[in-house]
Amino acid sequence: MNITDIRVRRFNKDGKMKAIVSVTFDDEIVIHDIKVIEGDKGLFIAMPSRKTSDGEFRDIVHPINSAMRSRLQDAVLEKFEAAGLQDEDEAFGEAAATLQ
Repeated sequence: MNITDIRVRRFNKDGKMKAIVSVTFDDEIVIHDIKVIEGDKGLFIAMPSRKTSDGEFRDIVHPINSAMRSRLQDAVLEKFEAAGLQDEDEAFGEAAATLQ
């Protein structure tokens, strides 16, 4: 499965959540609402989740193994950082790029 598109919607630079991302795989399926979060050890991604009846959050979709999680996180963070290099007006809009 190949990542064929990543779209980054940046948030205000204040706060821990830095962006919401949509990732397309093989030009056939897309995962929306992947979050880029700034943690104590740097940036990381959080997969889409929903709150359960007991108040816990559970991922709706997630990578099955650490190799895929790492590949996905590396690609998302690379596009996030590239979007940050654009001018201020574009950086807070939508930036899209295709991975080969």
